[in-house]
Amino acid sequence: MRSRASSVLGSLVFLVIAPGMVAGYVPYVISRWRFRPPLLGLAAGRVVGGLLVLAGVASILHSFTRFALEGRGTPAPVAPTETLVVSGQYRYVRNPMYVAVVGTVVGQALLFGSLPLVWYALALWALFHAFVLAYEEPTLARAYGESYARYRTAVNRWLPRPPRP
Repeated sequence: MRSRASSVLGSLVFLVIAPGMVAGYVPYVISRWRFRPPLLGLAAGRVVGGLLVLAGVASILHSFTRFALEGRGTPAPVAPTETLVVSGQYRYVRNPMYVAVVGTVVGQALLFGSLPLVWYALALWALFHAFVLAYEEPTLARAYGESYARYRTAVNRWLPRPPRP
């Protein structure tokens, strides 16, 4: 059994390495976080973008906390959770971290008026989808068996919805 401290430390390291790079550093490199004219000329998009960034970061932190404290592991494939995490936002969507990362990048695209960030967000979603189908779902099915099969039936992969009874 993994200690809570090692789960938290591992999650913090992976937080910086994965979402920190994918949703922070790479968007910075692409946009330099400079404000350009709003996309489609809609200034309200900046507000929506800022809210998406805040919601995305909060969701990512929530997921990492759940993995460390409840699952006793990390989101990193090399140090997975000991138990399947199905509470919190995981009751509504199976992949809230990926949704949050893409949402954070889309938010930055709207906030900074960056069309290249929109394209990056689309590419990210495609890569996440392929990874989930090819690696993550089969791995979780092997690791957690029937409990993952029930979870997979009850909760959508990408679009949040109330859980089925």
